[in-house]
Amino acid sequence: MKLHREGFGIMIATLIIVVALSFLNFWFLYCNEKFIFYILTQLFLLVFLYLIVQFFRIPHRKCEFSEMDIVCPADGKVVVIEETEETEYFKGKRIQISIFMSPLNVHANYFPISGITKYVKYHPGLFLVAWHPKSSTENERTTIVVEHKNGVEILFRQIAGAVARRICYYTEIGDKAKQGEEFGFIKFGSRIDVFLPLGSKIDVKIGDSVKAKLTRLGSFD
Repeated sequence: MKLHREGFGIMIATLIIVVALSFLNFWFLYCNEKFIFYILTQLFLLVFLYLIVQFFRIPHRKCEFSEMDIVCPADGKVVVIEETEETEYFKGKRIQISIFMSPLNVHANYFPISGITKYVKYHPGLFLVAWHPKSSTENERTTIVVEHKNGVEILFRQIAGAVARRICYYTEIGDKAKQGEEFGFIKFGSRIDVFLPLGSKIDVKIGDSVKAKLTRLGSFD
């Protein structure tokens, strides 16, 4: 396991705050209130390790799927599977699969298929809770489309949540996309929408817990 580069600044700043609070904790409480001192010390460590460091963890995983498989781009829970109208790029019917990412999930995002990046657009917006129906069209978000070598296009959208305040993406139009390689990161709670062609085979269902690079969302011909 390694730590994501997007978290270095936050982790350093948090560590400085934890060290400062620990010093004050020692200065005022160690001699007279040792029980409270130990409780606060453990609390500071828990906040740093489990709410900050663990959020930016990147576990080692191998992506071993065929080129016709659609790989899950994020850790989380499947909250939507439905036929819907995609209005930004396709302007037509698609199958939407939405994955809600809690603050405890790994938040790196990965290409679901290999191909060429055909479309990238960042949209500033609101910070509604990630499961809100309007979050897909009104929240801060980034839309990316990758075209497979057989001509099929997959759209996936990073959506900020009520806590997430920064969407990071690392691909531009014309870049090569490789299935299972990282294309972005969302800080704290968020959501990923994936739009597949009608007729795609779907291998997940609502309520499933899914893992980036390890779960197959479906496949296409």
